[in-house]
Amino acid sequence: MAMEARLSLRQSQRVVMTPLLQQAIQLLQLSTLELQEVVQKELLENPLLEEMPVDGAETPEAGEAAPSTEAEAAPAPTVEPITADPPPTAERQTDDLPFDPIAVMFDEPEERSLVAQEEREDLPFENMVRSVSSLADHLEEQLRFATEDAAARRIGAEIIGNLDEDGYLRAELGEVAQRCAATPEDVERVLTEVIQKFDPIGVGARTIAECLLLQLRSNAPVDPVSVEIVEHYFEDLSRRRYADIARALKLSVDRIMESVEEIMALEPKPGRRFGGNDSRYIVPDVFVYKLGNDYTVVLNEEGIPRLRVNSLYRSLLRSSGDEARQYVEQKLRSALWLIKSVDQRQRTLRKVTQSIVKFQREFLDKGLPYLRPLSLRDVGEDISMHESTISRVTTNKYVETPQGLFELKFFFHSGIASGDGEMVSSVSVKKMIQDLLANEDATKPLSDQEVAGILKGRGLTIARRTVAKYREELGILPSHQRRLQPRKR
Repeated sequence: MAMEARLSLRQSQRVVMTPLLQQAIQLLQLSTLELQEVVQKELLENPLLEEMPVDGAETPEAGEAAPSTEAEAAPAPTVEPITADPPPTAERQTDDLPFDPIAVMFDEPEERSLVAQEEREDLPFENMVRSVSSLADHLEEQLRFATEDAAARRIGAEIIGNLDEDGYLRAELGEVAQRCAATPEDVERVLTEVIQKFDPIGVGARTIAECLLLQLRSNAPVDPVSVEIVEHYFEDLSRRRYADIARALKLSVDRIMESVEEIMALEPKPGRRFGGNDSRYIVPDVFVYKLGNDYTVVLNEEGIPRLRVNSLYRSLLRSSGDEARQYVEQKLRSALWLIKSVDQRQRTLRKVTQSIVKFQREFLDKGLPYLRPLSLRDVGEDISMHESTISRVTTNKYVETPQGLFELKFFFHSGIASGDGEMVSSVSVKKMIQDLLANEDATKPLSDQEVAGILKGRGLTIARRTVAKYREELGILPSHQRRLQPRKR
């Protein structure tokens, strides 16, 4: 069969995501801090955008004519909520403005939120956040005073550069020696005689056992039993086989427990307190306040400027040439879409939070045990939005409630059927398991099957393997590893 090239026409429908629509969807997923960065960037890049004064927008003069553009001459299509599956219509393929630009430019400013209206006094100098030195800076400062040997300083700096955030040396000595043009013996000497003497004690260790030994030997008087346990019986120690250690050392269990308590008080991550530079600061995107018997949802709009179109550039639409006019129209379209997208994001976030508050009213009133199962579909059906939109708007968003600070996705959980037919949140079940194991007899810890039996007595039918799964997610060891040997009197 001969191959030949031919042209053919085929008509089909497909969803086309324009850059402006993609921008609007991306804004839904941004947190308040990220939205601030995007808005500030647009203010710098788009000359038509400017920040509206807090006390309100300037109104145009009565005789000023509105700018005439092709976008304004055409009727404005209706703005629909952003969903993951927009209908495949021809209008989606164009960049026409989906709203009236004149209404956006000259609308009266809406009432700002309580947080945005709050007046902030200048912070005193004493309250300014000071910069916390990193672990590497702390060690390099000690290295400068520890030795005058240039070779030792070079090796020490290379060792410090290969420490992880917990203070452990993760590189092989041969690798460090190769980079420093030194021998592995020189690197070993600098590590043990210089770096491992620095504060915090335990830094530069290659294993957790070595880290604990460095701390034990730095505390005078040194307990030889504790040192021997870490050196020779670390595996038994990690698995809490205290009776086996006592038999091997020919000591009483009480004596072993004294050393275990000393070891447990040590710091397994010596670099932990120098993690200040990597701290994650959470700014609530929404606040939920209880006023009387009702809950009020307030958006955190602090730092998000209100935007408007610069009036100076509007006059260019009438007086400029075709090239300049095309540029201004493009920037105008981008500016108006950003204004509308930010407003739509805020309204969607408010509606979703109000729906969550309605579903989780008992949790807000009484606490974690009353958290009810909730799905994205439940909220989507409540506010007539697609569940993909709910997923986007709850991403990286936090809400401050009377019960504490939570991520919005925290409120969406699966459920377990109770005896009376109602569903109980998996988070509430985990809380019950955690409370049961926290109050158990340490010499007779509860097994997963026993925990399942107790929950069944409370009206919750849950399988043993589900209890084991929740226990592991809570970071709780199995019963045979939680068991403590009774002390002899």
